[in-house]
Amino acid sequence: MNDITLRTEGHSLEVIMNRPEKKNALTQAMYASMSEAIISAQANPDIRIIVIKGQGDCFTAGNDMHDFATTGQSELVNPFMQTLVECRLPVVAAVQGVAIGIGTTMLLHCDLVACSDNARFTLPFVDLGLVPEFSSSLLLPQLAGHRKASKWLMLGESFGAEDAESCGLVTDVVSKEELETRISEIVKRLASKPKDALIKTKQLMKSDQQQILLHMHKELDIFGKQLITPAAKEAFNAFLEKRAPDLSIYK
Repeated sequence: MNDITLRTEGHSLEVIMNRPEKKNALTQAMYASMSEAIISAQANPDIRIIVIKGQGDCFTAGNDMHDFATTGQSELVNPFMQTLVECRLPVVAAVQGVAIGIGTTMLLHCDLVACSDNARFTLPFVDLGLVPEFSSSLLLPQLAGHRKASKWLMLGESFGAEDAESCGLVTDVVSKEELETRISEIVKRLASKPKDALIKTKQLMKSDQQQILLHMHKELDIFGKQLITPAAKEAFNAFLEKRAPDLSIYK
């Protein structure tokens, strides 16, 4: 079974995280495959929309922690996220179950997001001794306001579909049985519109792209420094060893 499945449906390319036995946890190889798929789609005149999905009962549990621990600093240069941020085509995400860490972060860079009513979003960076990534510390406060973003980024509290919709992180909330139908409706409507007009409209709405990229690199610089702190090392070891972290290290 391939960990990333690509499926063309009409004028859309579906990029499916297909590792359900690991809750679609993402490896470096999966990131590279998704990045290549999006780059190829933008060069294909027949593709107008990109859809990101997770196979099974969840979107993604975020980074595969074993893979992350062995790659370390190389994870900071994430080809998929860079490609997603700069993607010219409309990107639609279908979210069911959990969207943890980068599973939530990537939604901030999608254009339309439909989720099931059982979706749960978590940004556990501080709990791992880290900081937010890929401009989430800029974009989430802009969407939700400083105080809600503080609950989610500083306290690390998870939140559900209702909060995600109210702050604008997702555009539609439906039952899990209706999610595929809603995504198909969105894709069909987008595909019926002039491709050039869609691309230029997205460009106009993302006129702050340089600010986002600058903030992203600022985050990644701090992220890299945090990754080698005793607190982060202890948090990762505790996770991999399936034990509670030694809080005396957290200073």
